[in-house]
Order: sequence, then structure tokens, then C-alpha cells
Amino acid sequence: MYAWDLCDSIQGQSHDLKKEDCKETRSLVVCFGEMLIDFVPTVGGVSLAEAPAFKKAPGGAPANVAVGISRLGGSSAFIGKVGADEFGYMLGNILKQNNVETSGMRFDSNARTALAFVTLRADGEREFLFFRNPSADMLLQESELDKDILKQARIFHYGSISLIDEPCKSAHLAAMSIAKNSGCILSYDPNLRLALWPSADSARKGIMDIWDQADVIKISEDEITFLTGGDDPYDDNVVLKKLFHPNLKLLIVTEGSQGCRYYTKAFKGRVAGVKVKPVDTTGAGDAFVSGILYCIASDQTIFQDEKRLRKALYFANVCGALTVTERGAIPALPTKEAILQFLLEAAVI
Repeated sequence: MYAWDLCDSIQGQSHDLKKEDCKETRSLVVCFGEMLIDFVPTVGGVSLAEAPAFKKAPGGAPANVAVGISRLGGSSAFIGKVGADEFGYMLGNILKQNNVETSGMRFDSNARTALAFVTLRADGEREFLFFRNPSADMLLQESELDKDILKQARIFHYGSISLIDEPCKSAHLAAMSIAKNSGCILSYDPNLRLALWPSADSARKGIMDIWDQADVIKISEDEITFLTGGDDPYDDNVVLKKLFHPNLKLLIVTEGSQGCRYYTKAFKGRVAGVKVKPVDTTGAGDAFVSGILYCIASDQTIFQDEKRLRKALYFANVCGALTVTERGAIPALPTKEAILQFLLEAAVI
């Protein structure tokens, strides 16, 4: 079942999605960056030190997005490096099991697959502990890029973690250049992980150095505050004057359960969030990104059509909401069927 089937199935429901709102072109989304093992506490609301045990789960924002798009029925590929170890091979198999193209994935026999311990404390703050000394994802070289898959992409999606260290930074910049020259839409989720950068200033500079090259940017409230030096993340003027660059097609500000804001050259607005009972927020932002990129790959007219854009953002909000109802990132990413079921139940209620 492709996008038009999903939309047609809920036509006439309260969300009024129609077949023409979701044209399917089966366009490829290539996701570049890190893939790792997340270790998530078996109980919620505790610090890493207090957690009695951990459950391993595949993760890494770009890989999460690739799987999320595939689960929705889209076409995706992953470019990145893992260790030639049991965790690395496991991650490669998980991508294949989720129908993600892995021809751009590399395995390094001299470095381990990255590990991250992640928890949501009782105060609502997420806590991270990374093991990268260096990890394989940091060592991807420009010469190892699969240029053919980059040239086939409709959308090239990336974060900022792959910009921190060489040689991965140079590989990242080269991949962006190849994708841009091939006519790709460039999608950027900064995904700030301050603990991985040498300093706050280097993080701010590293993230902003490539800011004006992106066509689509998804950012959180906290990231706005960080990148603007403490400005109000809810002030439209702050967003438009400091973060919306002239070449940008779409800037999205996610606000968790409250939904999201959107900004284009022609219009701006807000789409309400979806209420669920949260279990683990890991991967929610990546699920949102997979939802909106899936829609953009299917129909790029949403940049000019506010009605279609709002429907696409609501769809992405549902993707994020369903993800927080389960633990881990990739294991919790929703399928088309799960989203359809949610929309049908919401319409009945």
C-alpha cells in the first residue's frame, strides 16, 4: 500500500486527506551519518546511574530516518560506517530487514561500532553517555562514498554529528556537494549532542557553517535557543531573522507533544500535536523527520501548497507520537498500517 492508498483509505474522515494530496513518485531518500547501538533502561524515569538494567536497540538519527521512511512505504538508503563487529553486522542486517538500501554502508575492522546509553530522567530531561574513541562512524572517508546512490537520490538527509571529526566531516561535505549537484533536496536536522563537540562554540559554528546550503531544516526549541545565543525560541521574528536563510524551502520547529511550527517564504503557521501516553521519547524527532520527508519525496508541491503542507506535518506529528509509545528508536518507528489505524480510531473518537 503506497501513499495514495493510505490517503484514500481515510478520505472522508475528520482529517479529509485525499488521493491527490499524496502523489507517489517512489523517490529515494538517502540518509547520511551515524548508526549505533542505543542502550535504554528497562524502567523509565531514572538516571543512567540508577537504571537496574538496559535493553539494546539499534539507533542513530540518520539510520532511524531511513528505517522510518521505509516503514512508511517509501524508498530509502543509508550511507555510513560501523565496526566490523557483532553490533555492526547486526545493524546492517536490521537495515536490510527494513528494506533500506545498504550499498553505501561500510564496515571498519579497526574501530568499534558506536554505543550510546540514553535515558529519560524523572525530571523529563534526557541523559546521554556515548562511547566513541573513535567509533567507526567517525572514520568514513570520502573515497568510500557510494556516489551512484547519491546521484539517484531525490532527497539527501543528514545531521551534524558527522561534522565533528575528520575524516567523516570531509566525507559529509563531499556527499552534500555530489547530492546538490545532482539536483537533490538537502534536508538537515542539526540533532545537537553538545557532549560530543569539543566546545559549545565549536558546535554552534559547525552546525551553522552548512546552514545556508539546506533546502529543508528541522530544528527543536532548545536548538533555537542554543544557536541564537539564548533568544526566545517561540518568537517568529527570531526564527525568521536568524535562522530562515534565502534559499530555504521549509523550516520546521518541533515542539514535542505540542506539535510543530512551519515557515516558508510564502506562509507560516502551527500544526497541533497528537496526544498519546509517552513511554520513551527516543527517536520521536527522527520519526517526525521520516514522516515529513516521506511526504516531500512523494509530492514536492507541498512547499507551495499550505493545505498539503499542513496535512503532511500532521502525518509527521502522528509518526512522532506513535514512536514515544514504545521503547527505543528503530523498534518503535511506526508502519503505514499503525498510522492508518490511529487516524481511524481518532476519527471515531
